[in-house]
Amino acid sequence: MTPDDVIGALAGDGLLYAAVAVLAALAIVILALSRFLCICSPNEILIISGRKHRLPDGSTVGYHVLHGGRGFRIPLFEEVNRMDMRLIPVMVEVHNAYSSGGIPLSVQAIANVKVTSDPSHVRNAIERLLSMAPSQIGAVAQQTLEGVLREVVAELTPEEVNEDRLKFAGTLARHAKDDFDKLGLQLDVLKVQSVTDEQNYLNNLGRARIARMVRDAQNAENEANQQIAEARAAARQRAETAQKQAETRVQTKQNELRGELASLEAEAKSLENEAAVAAQTARAEAEQQLQALRTELERLRLECDVVLPAEARRRAAEAEAAAKAAPVVQSGKAQAEALRVVAEEWRAAGADGRDLYVLQHLQELVRAAVERVARAEVGQLSVIDGGDGKSFTGAVASFPAAVSEVLRQTAGAIGVDTQSLLASSNQTGGSQP
Repeated sequence: MTPDDVIGALAGDGLLYAAVAVLAALAIVILALSRFLCICSPNEILIISGRKHRLPDGSTVGYHVLHGGRGFRIPLFEEVNRMDMRLIPVMVEVHNAYSSGGIPLSVQAIANVKVTSDPSHVRNAIERLLSMAPSQIGAVAQQTLEGVLREVVAELTPEEVNEDRLKFAGTLARHAKDDFDKLGLQLDVLKVQSVTDEQNYLNNLGRARIARMVRDAQNAENEANQQIAEARAAARQRAETAQKQAETRVQTKQNELRGELASLEAEAKSLENEAAVAAQTARAEAEQQLQALRTELERLRLECDVVLPAEARRRAAEAEAAAKAAPVVQSGKAQAEALRVVAEEWRAAGADGRDLYVLQHLQELVRAAVERVARAEVGQLSVIDGGDGKSFTGAVASFPAAVSEVLRQTAGAIGVDTQSLLASSNQTGGSQP
């Protein structure tokens, strides 16, 4: 083995020893820290006792309280104790607890308690409950709550205990607070589970209350039904009123519509009548024009068929009569001479004589005029009446008018005014007795 190998082997052994020494030192440090360092969980408190500590109020105690985090202790001089702060369920039962009305009650409740973390009361728990098991702490809390429960029941009536359990539990928690503060405990939850009595006072009270509730419910139901009936009746009345008003408005509108329709119908009827009358008038005028044309046509036909042949026969007759009358010309001249003499006598007599002669022969003149008119034949006569009878009356009155016209023409032929003569004759006749 060379010197270099020896030196290398020694160097390797030195590194190994150094590593072992470092590990040993680290283990010693960890062991020392574990002996000096104290770690507190959130659900517990650490009590490090052995040295004096001054409190904020100036007093001194021989321990230090640590809630959460970590702290240091001096081995051999300080001791570390732990107190569990988790919840402890406690069943609380009291029997024959007399209430304010003298009725014994049985009350069952459940509570959750724990060691308080309040710095002003945690030292009470340390001084009274340190090193006690949770079951022992629960027993202390149970006895305390049972005593407080009896005190609270004695102050309340059975109705108050049974009806408002939240108020009852709140009163119980307020009364237990002072005792729990002295013990260093904290009451988290308190619930009253049941309240009973051996005399069935609460049951009877419940029956009466149930009866009242049933009665009140029936009364409320009857009132509600009455209100519903009244509301239905009012709604029905409003609906009927609204329906009647709507029917009235509909009837009014229908009457207005009927009036408008009647007015429009009357107007249409009037227009129709006017149109019919206009049509009838136009038709009558057309008929009149047609009749005038027919009359003119008939006149022309008669003139062609009757007048012209008659005129020709008359001229032929005149020619024949002239031929035959030649022998009697002289006789005619004699008659003319006689007529001349008569005319001279008429002229000598004047107008009065002529009128007198006409009056004496007026009957013959009228008869001759009537016969002349009666000889006239009317082939067809159409009368168009407008509904008032005037056209027919005019047609009937045409005969006297024709007679009067013939008489007027005859009087004109002889130079006598028959109308004036008849008027003067009537006046003269009327003045005679």
